[in-house]
Amino acid sequence: MYVCLVIMPTLSRALPATRWISTYDRSDLRPDLAAGVTVAAMLVPQAMAYALLAGLPPEVGLYAATIPVIIYALLGTSRQLAVGPVAIVSLLTASALGSLVEEGSADYVEAAALLALMVGIIHIVLGVGRLGYVVNFLSHSVLVGFTAAAAIIIGFSQAKHLLGISIDRKEHLYETIDEVMGNIGNTDGTTLGIGLVSLAVLWTIKRFAPKAPGALVVVVFSIVVVKLFELESRGVRVVGDIPASLPSLGLPEFDGSLVGNLLATAFVMTMVGFMESIAVAKVYARRNRYEIEPNNELIGLGAANVAAGVFGGYPVTGGFSRTAVNATAGARTPLASLITAGIVLVTVAMFTPLLESLPKAALGAIIVMAVMGLIDIAEMRHIARVKPSDLIGLGVAFVATLMLGIELGIGVAILASMLVVFVRMSMPHSAVVGHVGGTTSYRNVDRFPETETIPGIDIVRVDAALSFVNATQVRRLLRCRAEMLTIEPKALVLDSSGINDIDATGAAMLDEVIEEVEALGVSVHLADVKGPVRDVLHRSGIWAELGDRVHTNTHEAIRAITAGVTIRPDQRTLGIDERAAPCALTEASADDPVD
Repeated sequence: MYVCLVIMPTLSRALPATRWISTYDRSDLRPDLAAGVTVAAMLVPQAMAYALLAGLPPEVGLYAATIPVIIYALLGTSRQLAVGPVAIVSLLTASALGSLVEEGSADYVEAAALLALMVGIIHIVLGVGRLGYVVNFLSHSVLVGFTAAAAIIIGFSQAKHLLGISIDRKEHLYETIDEVMGNIGNTDGTTLGIGLVSLAVLWTIKRFAPKAPGALVVVVFSIVVVKLFELESRGVRVVGDIPASLPSLGLPEFDGSLVGNLLATAFVMTMVGFMESIAVAKVYARRNRYEIEPNNELIGLGAANVAAGVFGGYPVTGGFSRTAVNATAGARTPLASLITAGIVLVTVAMFTPLLESLPKAALGAIIVMAVMGLIDIAEMRHIARVKPSDLIGLGVAFVATLMLGIELGIGVAILASMLVVFVRMSMPHSAVVGHVGGTTSYRNVDRFPETETIPGIDIVRVDAALSFVNATQVRRLLRCRAEMLTIEPKALVLDSSGINDIDATGAAMLDEVIEEVEALGVSVHLADVKGPVRDVLHRSGIWAELGDRVHTNTHEAIRAITAGVTIRPDQRTLGIDERAAPCALTEASADDPVD
């Protein structure tokens, strides 16, 4: 019994699948089966299409939709997340490999597998080290802008398949547009017709029958048309031979210089992929009332990518659209994903010859329709309404990605996002507060004009950590408020309830401003000082310097200033400081300064 109590929780953490397998309810089997079949019908054509987007043979996309899906189902903590090839990751793969390896070569396929392996290792390292917070450097608004720009780039990249023209892969959008416009006269009418009809069918199904597998319908329809009218002989390009072999285990070839060139992309792919996955996983976890464990998710997605690397695939992550379909179709446990992977494996083993006549125009249409939803206008409006300043990061990400390309664009976007944070920190919110009559509360006088201010006493609240970023701004604020005090008792109270940290620069600034303000005949008091701030003030000597001018809260500070007493309280008992020894409360004498 003791062994079970020790082993089971450990096994549950290491292999999250044991949780749902051990408690599986038979009533969940039918909805899981329905969801698995539905997602498989969507995933087979999408996996081939996204492989095409990544510059890879269609079978590589199918391989990435098999073993990695199984691995995530066993190690991930989301019950609905549908893992596999996605548009953004496919574009990043093409962008990273296009300038390093010749597209269409065996080395290109090996490099894609190596990239998946690197992405997986980074995921696992972050997860084991519980460093999932690293992905927070890419804010939600930046991700929305980046995703929208990437969707536009992806859409234009499919123009060659929809028009039936030959153009070289370009790093920048304007170069791609220039290539398309320069070759538009060579458009193949039959290919264009297949592409337009495929788009129309996909849109109609999405609009009027959203639960139907639109991508599968287009695949079957386009194959039948190509076969029936022998369109391949008329210039319609098809995917061609697809090996009818299951993915096989094998490490990709390692090249030190290639690893170095791919490292930055692997980090970006980790951040983008994990944010996309965790965002959609949390949505469905809330709806179904269970918890997502971010670090376990990193390990699960990392293991899936490692599997993709050693089984001939390319990087994978959780997708928005497939997860939505999975949840809508009724998925209640990861068994749905296992069923999906099983169906894809059967397809790879037995039915790939049927897909050889699939026109690339149809796959291009599937990609274009899939990425249209990535341009989230509604979310942009929501961000503009909730926090207009977040549009700076969004706009920079959008423009930089369009103009500079995927990798440089996301780098600029991250820097812009961090710059916005630094600007906010350098101009912290502050307020002059007044007393709410009949209470012990103090509020911003600008928001509550009815609050009472006390002549000769100014109460300032700073709502930010004091650091090198904002030290000058806070110093200027405190000195300015002190200079405005012209009548007794001439006291400045710093309400520290909003200050949760202070660095060496902040402490030095506070020490200097206390000296400057007191030179003006104004006494400085602190109220409601948090533990981490107290620690720094003790080490810097400021706490000892202030002595009895540190108070439990703002109300007690005002009482002490207006009562004409010097307060030497038991700071520990009153919750002012955990280090202090008990002291006495005495009436002010002629020798005692009145604070």
